[in-house]
This record gives sequence, structure tokens and C-alpha cells, in this order.
Amino acid sequence: MTKRLAVLGAAGACAALLVAYLQLPAAEATVPPPAAPVTGNATYFDGLGSPYGGCGLPQAELETQDFVALNVFDTPGDGSYNTRPVPPAMADKMGVWDNGRNCGRWVQVKIADYCTGTNDGALGQPFCRNGSWTADAYNGGVLNMLVADSCADTNAWCRDDPYHLDLSKASLNRFSKNGSTLGDLYPNHWNNRHVAWNFIPAPAYSGDIQIGFLSGAQRWWPAIAVSRLPNGIHGVEYYADGAWRAAQPNGDMGQSFVIGGTTSGGTQFRIRARDAADAPLFGGREYSFALPDTCSAQCGQAYTKATYTTTGASPSVSPSVSVSPSVSVSPSRSVSPSASRSPSASASVSASVSASGSAGGCTATVAVTGSWNDGYQAEVTVRNTGGTASTGWTTAFTFPGTQRIASSWNAVTTQTGTRVTATNQPYNAVIPPAGTTSWGMVVTGQNQPLTAVTCTLR
Repeated sequence: MTKRLAVLGAAGACAALLVAYLQLPAAEATVPPPAAPVTGNATYFDGLGSPYGGCGLPQAELETQDFVALNVFDTPGDGSYNTRPVPPAMADKMGVWDNGRNCGRWVQVKIADYCTGTNDGALGQPFCRNGSWTADAYNGGVLNMLVADSCADTNAWCRDDPYHLDLSKASLNRFSKNGSTLGDLYPNHWNNRHVAWNFIPAPAYSGDIQIGFLSGAQRWWPAIAVSRLPNGIHGVEYYADGAWRAAQPNGDMGQSFVIGGTTSGGTQFRIRARDAADAPLFGGREYSFALPDTCSAQCGQAYTKATYTTTGASPSVSPSVSVSPSVSVSPSRSVSPSASRSPSASASVSASVSASGSAGGCTATVAVTGSWNDGYQAEVTVRNTGGTASTGWTTAFTFPGTQRIASSWNAVTTQTGTRVTATNQPYNAVIPPAGTTSWGMVVTGQNQPLTAVTCTLR
């Protein structure tokens, strides 16, 4: 039985915190999205990171709790490359995640052969060592699942296997065959099996999309997530000052975009979207909505649903997907996986490292939101403790060792030796009295307490 890191958001899968830097131009992925079934290894993870999964949505807002993570990178034998989004010049390193452009799509997953040997995801090692792939009574079990997260872990599953799937652990015993649920697939019949999978339209789609504002969203930085899609999403346009404009993707969180008001700094919005086939969603249907009253300063919740009105075509219903495996379930020998992931490859989703500091009218509090054997992810909360709104802010701290910032979001970061300085982005410079904003980082190196944490306002 193998378990992969559950907090996947920005570090590996899954992009879990807001990422609001400019998305690089789209580059063509070298791993084509499968329209016909392909075979890959399957692992599992506990759930999406907090507050967001890699696609930019809280787990509670997904239309199904049967979800998967796709590989961010295609770097066989190399776990060191971690640049996200993958720039066009490095398109040969891009996995089927495709910089988030396959977010919100559905896949049909079919259980395939069981590994009788060691399938531990060690880089540079064959899958299913000292054993063989063997069909059993569970082959053919099927489940439709949603792409909601990303896998960028430094193991062979996420790097060497272009069609690896990471499945929600809770879904493993919900696969069905001939109308019966395979309730005992996990744990004794698992061992990171092969699966066959391909993209499908949203099964029996009805209704319309859902739009929500993300934490920190406000009139000058209206970050939204679009969900409940018939066939994923490749882009959003917003109407501003009499013209349609392309919305900035929110990093590689493929269902999240930073839009603009119909007037500069306004709180009324009008958008339209394009699906994963780059076709106008519902023939170019337009959605009009306002910043909710609860977000008058900025949205404090991870997700605040927006109520909208529409113009244009009504949604059409996508065809449902018929599932009819032909082989019935019969008793199978129970084979416990012969190797579990080594301690050096395992990951912890909890961490106690934190630090705080204050000066110049503000406090900065650092909290680790996920950690693994060679790095961690942290969120820095900046609070205005003064009596007037800020026009900018700076936080700083010192690493205790050789740690380095691998990536960051919601701040401009510089590192000189062990000292790190982070200043605001234009969209989060203003913090009202008693208000907060936050920025995040992925760090390579040992998870240790930071020192000399400071915060100043301008």
C-alpha cells in the first residue's frame, strides 16, 4: 500500500494556496491528453490541500468527491525540475496537467492489472519489480472521476509515468462492475495497480456553471473560480470599459482567473468562457454578477459563491457515459502489497513550524501548511495593526540553514544568502486597519523554524 502527499497544491500537486502571478503563454504539452484509453500506474492521496486543490477550488465545492490528480511534469528520472507554470521554452517537461488546462474535466477510470511485486515509485527503478502485472477479478471496475488536483512529487509515478493517475483514497472502494460496488479493492487488492483512463464529457451534465470568489478577492483583485463545467475550461474573458479582455490565469490553478469589473475598480462583473476544446462555452453565454456584500473589503472565506444572471444560449446537455463492464466479480486471493514506500519518500501533511514578528504597524505570522522529506509549503499572514490603511508592506525573515525559496505567490520575493524579503504585489498593497493579506512560498530544504521575522507597512 502506498500513500502519496495529500497537500498537493503548490508543491506537488496540487496548488493549494492562491497563486496570482502572470501566467506564461500557453505551450503545447508533449504528453497528449488521452481521448482513447491509456494505461498508467495509479496511486492514492487523502484529499485536497487547504484551502484549495491544484485547480483552485476547496474540496467541498467539487461536484463530486471522486477526484484525481494529474502529473504536472514529464521528467523521467529527474525530480529536481519544479518551475510552475511550465514556460513555453520548457514544454518538453510538461505533463498531462498542461499547466492546469485539463482542470475541471472528467475522466473514466478502469481498474487494470495488479502488481505482484514491488511498485514503490522509486526514481530510475522499474515499476512492479520482482513481480508481474496480473489480471484478477477486479479488472474492469469503473468509476467516473473529476480532475481537481496536480501531482508534482519527486517520485517515479509523478515523473517517469506520463499517464500516472493519483486517485482520491476514499474513491478506491467505490469502483463498480456489473452493477456491483467493489467495496474491498483497497487495501488488500491494491498495490498501486495499473488503470486505463481517458477524458470524457461530464456525465449526464445538466444545469450551468458555478462561480465563486476566492480568499482575498476584492474590487482591485477579483479572483474567481469557475466550476461545474461540461468539458473543462481553457479561458475566461471579462467585459471592461466597453471591450472583452482576456482574464489572467491564477498561476496554474486551471479553474481560477483574475478578472476585472465592467468599470475600473467596479464591483459588477461580466464574463464568458471557453471550454477544453477552446470552444465558446454554451455558444458564448455571458454571466453577470457582483462582488458579494460579505466581500466589501475583501473575501475572508476560502470560497464565496456568486449569484449570476445570464444572456445568450441556454446550456446544452452533454451525453452521459455508459459503463458496462462485461466480467462479473469473483473471489480473488488476497495479496498484501509486498513493499511500502520507504520513510525517506513519505510525506507529512502537518507541521508545527511557525514564526511571527512585528514592527512598523503590522505583524507577520508564518504557518507551515504542508511538508515532505525535502521541503515544505508555508503561508505568511500580514496583519495591519495600525490605524490607517497601508499603501504597501514588506516582510522579512532568516532561514536557519541552506533552505531556498523554490516558488512564491502574492508577493515579490528576493533571497540573499539566508535572508528573505517579500514585498506586496500591486493588487494586495492596501490592507485596511485590522485587515490581513497573505502570501505563500514553497521551500526546498529542512522544515525548521524561521528567525528574525519582521513586518513593516508603508
